[in-house]
Amino acid sequence: MKDLKKIKLIILDCDGVLTDGKIIYDNHRVESKNFSTHDGLGAKILSYSDIKLSVVTGRSSKVVAQRCKDLNISLLYQNIQNKKETIKQILTKLDLKWDQVAYMGDDWNDWPAMELAYFKTCPQNAIDDIKARVDFVTSRSGGDGAVRELIDKILKEQGIYEETVQAFLNNLSI
Repeated sequence: MKDLKKIKLIILDCDGVLTDGKIIYDNHRVESKNFSTHDGLGAKILSYSDIKLSVVTGRSSKVVAQRCKDLNISLLYQNIQNKKETIKQILTKLDLKWDQVAYMGDDWNDWPAMELAYFKTCPQNAIDDIKARVDFVTSRSGGDGAVRELIDKILKEQGIYEETVQAFLNNLSI
């Protein structure tokens, strides 16, 4: 297993990672997606650490923009065809290197960037060719807790899980 103490940035694809991969349109072409509340709470807990979270997706969606806003994920990049170049810009902005990146993707459009990341991971429902190439396959599927599983794993490996959860709990409005 790789040393996850190095991770300072988690990059996520959206469809198939943050969602179950299904895109639903109604008769008026209003889009809806399924997100996991466990993933969402994991993102909020992560925000109490020094690890950044970014979503880089090939599609553009108001639903995704709203979900990221709800979770305070400011590093959202949509309609990205060349994820590798966009992530290079994110790394420059954050003064980070590829060996500080965990990347979760589920299909070939993620691979050119994913292969450069230090820790490559995918949800259980990723395509088999991606699962065969990554460092870690979550036991959960995209849109069903895979992101939370990754976040918890990194926080625990870094030895900051308990303190990060406690910081989150201390800031809950009661």
